[in-house]
Amino acid sequence: MKRFALAGNPNCGKTTLFNSLTGSTAHVGNWPGVTVDKRDGVYKKCPEPVAIVDLPGIYSLSPYTPEEVIARNYLLDEKPDCVINIVDATNLERNLYLTTQILEIDVPMVIALNMMDAVEKAGDKIDAKELEKRLGVPVVKISALKEEGLRELMDKAWNESKKVRMGTTVLQDTALIHLVGDVKIALEGQKVKNPLFHAVKLVEGDEIERKMHAETVNMVEAFKKTFHDNVFGNDFEALVADARYQYISGHFAPVVTRKNTDRFRMSASDKADKVLTHKIWGIPIFLVILFAIFHLTFSEDLLFLGRIFSLPTLEDLGLMAVNADGELEAIHYGVRWLACVYDGAVMSPGVILNNVWNDMLVGELFGWLKDIIAGSGMQEWAIGLLSDGIIEGIGAVLSFLPPILTLFLFFSILEDSGYMARIAFILDRMFRRFGLSGRAFMPMIMGFGCSVPAMINTRTLADDQERTATIRVIPFFSCGAKLPILTAVAGAIVAGAGIGNADLITYSMYLLGIVVAILSVLLMRSTTLKGETPPFIMELPSYHAPQLKNLTAHLWDKAKHFIKKAFTIIFASTIVIWILTHFSFGWQFLADEEIDQSILANISMLVQPVFTPLGFGSQLKAFGWVFVLAAITGLIAKENVIATFGVLAACIAGAALDDPDGSGIPYVLAMITETGITVPALISFIAFNMTTIPCFAAVGTAKAELQNKKRYRFTLLFWIVTSYLVATAIYTIGTAWWTAFLWAGAIAAVIAFLAVRNGKRA
Repeated sequence: MKRFALAGNPNCGKTTLFNSLTGSTAHVGNWPGVTVDKRDGVYKKCPEPVAIVDLPGIYSLSPYTPEEVIARNYLLDEKPDCVINIVDATNLERNLYLTTQILEIDVPMVIALNMMDAVEKAGDKIDAKELEKRLGVPVVKISALKEEGLRELMDKAWNESKKVRMGTTVLQDTALIHLVGDVKIALEGQKVKNPLFHAVKLVEGDEIERKMHAETVNMVEAFKKTFHDNVFGNDFEALVADARYQYISGHFAPVVTRKNTDRFRMSASDKADKVLTHKIWGIPIFLVILFAIFHLTFSEDLLFLGRIFSLPTLEDLGLMAVNADGELEAIHYGVRWLACVYDGAVMSPGVILNNVWNDMLVGELFGWLKDIIAGSGMQEWAIGLLSDGIIEGIGAVLSFLPPILTLFLFFSILEDSGYMARIAFILDRMFRRFGLSGRAFMPMIMGFGCSVPAMINTRTLADDQERTATIRVIPFFSCGAKLPILTAVAGAIVAGAGIGNADLITYSMYLLGIVVAILSVLLMRSTTLKGETPPFIMELPSYHAPQLKNLTAHLWDKAKHFIKKAFTIIFASTIVIWILTHFSFGWQFLADEEIDQSILANISMLVQPVFTPLGFGSQLKAFGWVFVLAAITGLIAKENVIATFGVLAACIAGAALDDPDGSGIPYVLAMITETGITVPALISFIAFNMTTIPCFAAVGTAKAELQNKKRYRFTLLFWIVTSYLVATAIYTIGTAWWTAFLWAGAIAAVIAFLAVRNGKRA
């Protein structure tokens, strides 16, 4: 099977093109021996299927980060049958810098002029035929977003893949060409492949090349001594870069005809950025957007219309009535569907999807399965394991799929539209004060989806100290797996104590994670992980409407990952939890009312005093150990926390619990009733689970990324200590407000100590 590599600058539309070409055949793995995402798929419309490899986005083939090294090594060593160089047509001259380097490799090549729809919308024109003539390789106009020109692009790439192409250089007409030619001849004598590319890099003084061709370095240095430039002297890297840019300006700028030649004319994206990236209002606008996302995902009163206008409930309208069991019930099946959308207030989109999924679909299915199991005639323990253990546990996890996907959809929209790149730019100003560049924010924001790919993405950070600090705080950006904990406990606080607002509490907990992350970075970069803050250079893409196909692919990947985890890790965990809470150390089967004598209960009671300062320790009633157990099982997978509540709630409450909307709130309410846990302790429980050791998968990823065993062990300790202190502070301040002054004093003392310590070192 032929292999085509996609190469281009970050934000040039490379990933959009990859998704359009490969569709459902795309999958993500790791590059051999390196924990950096490798995306590949299959294009099926050529005479034969073609493997498409999406290389990491790079600006140059002179690499500084692991991802840039991967892209360079793949092009040189893996010998793709064709390289498709994606060029952002709206920034042609800048993108062609990478193109001039790829041209020097002996590989077939096609240029994909992407975003031509944006060029044409601006009234500009690009003479693709003339550009093709000057580059010496085929040029095809495309719009990856609108899937225009893709068939022509792949047909050209297929035809080029049958040819043999030798590298060419834009340095041909410069004073450097004689020097490059001498080095090339020497490398050809050594049978080095891609001699032109390696010759140029050796002239530049590229460190990787110097190590690869150590025996040739002295000869190259001797050649260099015969050459001197009046402007750059002997800085050959600057000489080559300047020669490339001069060639691009002189030879490729004429192929572009602009409708408006005013250099200072503001585009629509520029006008939007004046507001969205404002140095004062940029961050407040981001916080408002974040709140809007959480409100649209979790609120049961969209835009607070129910409170503002005092809208009637379905019971007030006579559409709901109390049945024989004393519960509200719809008078007609159609009203059940209406109740998913409105009941005294209009539900948010996330809540509507959640209600439909749990009340009309999953709830009905799981209820039907439990009825079958109950009437099967199996032994009591088997019925309990299947019904209360497996079905309740998995049901508790699957019930949160709609809000997780809704939240992920909104974040995907922000990313695909180009707004997330702006947030990294905005936060660079603030993060730089804490010793991090804005580039570190990109993996952090990925943590809202999943910590595993977020930690992997830290490979884009060049500084090892910065990478370590970033990996340690990524779990504080709560992933989708922690969402059930937030919504279930927050909802129980509102329902049980009648205070607050569920989406406000959830939003506040997300902000708490961000604040803890920033404070942690400040501490680390001032002590154990001090270092220079690397520069942050990033291309801001133009704003555009997200592509439905991309969003659908993202959501499908997320759902597939979540469901796979539910039926593997969570499935196994619920079985183990149920067995260990229904058997004693002598492996005697225990009834539901005896679970306080179980193996897990005794182990949890032994550990419980440790959590007393956090509010869910020894001060709770007989079943207080369930919160400790839930936190411990959450170390395997955070979904296990609510799954554990789902398994144990009915046993502790002494009756089957109905959770029609899949919120998990009835489970937590049962825990509150039986344990007497307070509101500050519940918030402390949320904070602890948000900031403590993440799931086993994330822990394994952190171990692979950090590599240094000492740093890995300290990272585990850091997560434990941070979560313990944060949760303790929340509980103590929530219980006795005046302790806030004690915590403020302690924090001020630490900051003062660091300031004095760093001042002495300086």
